[in-house]
Amino acid sequence: MAYNFGSLVFTPVVKALQEKYGSRRQYARMENSGAQRGDRLGPQETDYIAEQDSFYISTIGSTGWPYVQHRGGPKGFLKVIDDHTVAFADFSGNRQYVSTGNLMTDNRAALILVDYPRQARLKILGRVEVFEGDKAKDWLPKLTDPTYKAHVERAYVITVEALDWNCPQHIVRRYTEEQIRHVLEPIERRLQDLEAENAELRRKLADHQK
Repeated sequence: MAYNFGSLVFTPVVKALQEKYGSRRQYARMENSGAQRGDRLGPQETDYIAEQDSFYISTIGSTGWPYVQHRGGPKGFLKVIDDHTVAFADFSGNRQYVSTGNLMTDNRAALILVDYPRQARLKILGRVEVFEGDKAKDWLPKLTDPTYKAHVERAYVITVEALDWNCPQHIVRRYTEEQIRHVLEPIERRLQDLEAENAELRRKLADHQK
């Protein structure tokens, strides 16, 4: 069943707050018009996810407390399997297993992927299946990057139930080392050319003064 994002997160209390602060009419209009995305990953989402090297995932434990964890890896380590499924290899970390344990009692999760340079963020709600051992053998070849040196413990496969592009306000631009290096590369090449040219001019001047 396809949901729009608001149908899952806009509870009666949330709607009352939207009414109180003047945004309910706007969101009701979006819900009725279908402007809020359903559960399908289109080309825009697929391309966006392929460019990300990190995201945050939230789960709920049996105590009722939410838990948010950062996941990072090589660019595109979160894979779009089809238009309603994403998956990733779970790398070995501090071995607390909070997210994995939470998903054994409640398989719902929320993901948020933030692109700081472009000031964009994508939110995904879904249900997670965790595959380990023999059950993961069909998944891991699809999800692992042989050039990334990390031990893979299991596979997370997420069926998308709703997604939404969030407002870009208040996202402070930040850049990775790779992004900065890419921007500086032509400047560094130009600097090397100028240094070589300067050295050649100094050599000619020294020859002229002999």
